[in-house]
Amino acid sequence: MAFSSESLKVFLAVLDAGSFSAAARALGRVPSAVNMAISQLEAELDLELFDRSSRRALPTAAARALEPQARQVAGQLNLLDAHALQLHAGLEPRLVLAMAPELQSGAWSQPLSTLAREFPTLEIEVRSAAQADATRMLHDGSVQLALVFERPGIDEREAFIEAGSQLLAAVAAPGYSQAALSESGLAERRQIVVALGDPKASDPQIVLSHRVWLTDSYLATLGLVQAGIGWAYLPQPLVQPLIASGALERVAFADMANQMRLWVDVVWLKNRPLGLAARRYLELLREQTRAEPGRA
Repeated sequence: MAFSSESLKVFLAVLDAGSFSAAARALGRVPSAVNMAISQLEAELDLELFDRSSRRALPTAAARALEPQARQVAGQLNLLDAHALQLHAGLEPRLVLAMAPELQSGAWSQPLSTLAREFPTLEIEVRSAAQADATRMLHDGSVQLALVFERPGIDEREAFIEAGSQLLAAVAAPGYSQAALSESGLAERRQIVVALGDPKASDPQIVLSHRVWLTDSYLATLGLVQAGIGWAYLPQPLVQPLIASGALERVAFADMANQMRLWVDVVWLKNRPLGLAARRYLELLREQTRAEPGRA
């Protein structure tokens, strides 16, 4: 095989430097060694790669034809080396997170772009799961991290960090409620809740009505709300443009605020050591949380 990782490196160095001597300086070698490596490569390929008639090493048409694929292979080799080093440092092959549907429009996805850049070979899976399901998936080993709303109690098997908050707004289709709703009136109005099969699977603070329809995503909930079927708590970042355009309106409550702020935890199990990417994700969330206004 004519091209090896070493001959590829020398070939690209001469292309980039424009001469054997400049390539030698870049590689930390003597010019004769670079010249010999290129001559050997040319002999094995039976191709002239550089014109030596001047002081500069001018690439031939054959060299230019080989250059794009050579750079691609070199990039793949660099990626392979980086991946091997990351695996040695504890990088998990796949990072799986369970995230409550209400949180997917928030800031908790932003650190994933950094992970994608720092660990380009890492596979990441984000699963949408209601509160109880996300915790169950964490304990059965389906996910490494669970992003859930703050729980009233502490499970000694779990570790967690606080990762900010999500602001939810009570919204409905225009004209849904003509007057402010009292607590009793609110309980009788149909509420659309994101929870798979059981309204208790959502955060208990969110379910205020006796009449509940369930969906498996906040987008499905949004569609039902816009159809005038009921009201719902939905993430403020999702509904604010719709409120501004008049496509939705805030539900007016007589005895409570229209908005609800719920604090968010990222949870993992103490007896399952986290991989490099999961630890980095937590670090990025800590940095992001420190940069935001403190908890009141």
